[in-house]
Amino acid sequence: MVLLNREPGLSRRVVLLAVGGLLAGCSQRPEVDRVQLRLATGPAGAVYRRIGGSLAEHISEQVPGAVVTTVPSGASTDNIRMLRAGEVHLGLTSLDALITTDGSAPEGLSAICRLYDSHLHLVVMAGSAIEEFRDLKGKRISLGARDSGTEFTSLRVLELGGLDIDGRYLSQAESAAALRDGKIDAMFSLTGVPTPAITDLAQRHPVRLISLDAQADGLFTAFPGPYAPAMIPATAYAGVAAARTVAVPNVLLARNDLPDDLVYAITDTIFAHTGTITSAGQDDTGAEDVPEAWRINVRTGISTGTIPLHPGAAAWFRDRKR
Repeated sequence: MVLLNREPGLSRRVVLLAVGGLLAGCSQRPEVDRVQLRLATGPAGAVYRRIGGSLAEHISEQVPGAVVTTVPSGASTDNIRMLRAGEVHLGLTSLDALITTDGSAPEGLSAICRLYDSHLHLVVMAGSAIEEFRDLKGKRISLGARDSGTEFTSLRVLELGGLDIDGRYLSQAESAAALRDGKIDAMFSLTGVPTPAITDLAQRHPVRLISLDAQADGLFTAFPGPYAPAMIPATAYAGVAAARTVAVPNVLLARNDLPDDLVYAITDTIFAHTGTITSAGQDDTGAEDVPEAWRINVRTGISTGTIPLHPGAAAWFRDRKR
C-alpha cells in the first residue's frame, strides 16, 4: 500500500473537514493537517505537463489540507507504472494505454474522471516529400517519449498499417526541435489541441499535418472503445490546414487506496472550478492558458469507458444527480 506523506497524519476527520469547508464555500480554511500528494504529468512541451500543473495548483488552493506537487514523466504508460508502484497518488493517462486486453483497469487503479480528448498529430515540415501516411516507410519518425501515450498509439497505427520506419523516442519539445533541424522526417504527437510544442514550431516555421483518416477507422475497428474519428481544425495552428485523425480520451487516475472523502473533494474541485483551471499556473514554457480545461465538463466526465470510477468520485457524481 502506498504511504501518503502526512503532516502529521491524514485522518477521516481531516478529510471531512476539508470537504466540508470546500462544499460550504468557506472563505477561511479550517485548521487541518496537511496531506502531500504527487501527480504524474508528462514531458516538456506536452499538454499533460501544462494541465497537470494547473490541476495540482488548483487542488492545492481549493482543498484545505491538500498539497499537490507534480512529477514530470514520459506520460501515459509511465504514469500508470508510477501509480502501480506507489511512487505517485494521481496521474494522467490516455484511455487506450490504460485499458488492458480484457477491457479492465490495471489492478489497484481507478478513474476520478474523464478530462479532455487528445488528438493524434502527424507533423512534417511544409516542404517535406511526405504527403500521406504510407510515405512514412523507412523514414526517421519520432514516436514520442518512451512510455508515453504517443508511443503507445503511434506504434499501434504503424503496426496496423504494416509500415517499417526508423523510430526515434523524443519528447514533444525534442521532436519539434529535431523536425525543425532536419534530424527527423516527421513526428507523432498524441496530445490536446493546440499543444505547446507544435504551436511554437508552427509560429516560426511552415509545417503540415498529415491526414490519418484511414488509420482512425483502422483503430476504431481493431480496438473498439477508446478511439473515435476526429478533426484537428484549421484554427488550431497558425497557417496549418485541417486534418482528419483519431481522438483518444484522457482520464485522471487515482490509486484505489486514496481515501474516498479526499477523492470526493478533488472531484468537486475539478468540476466546480473548471474556469479557474484554464488559467492556473505556468508550465516550463511560461504558458499560462490551459484551453483543454474548457473541455472538462460533468456530462462527459463520468464517461471513463470500462475503467471504474474511484468510490469517492462515484459518490460525487451520484450526489450531483440528487
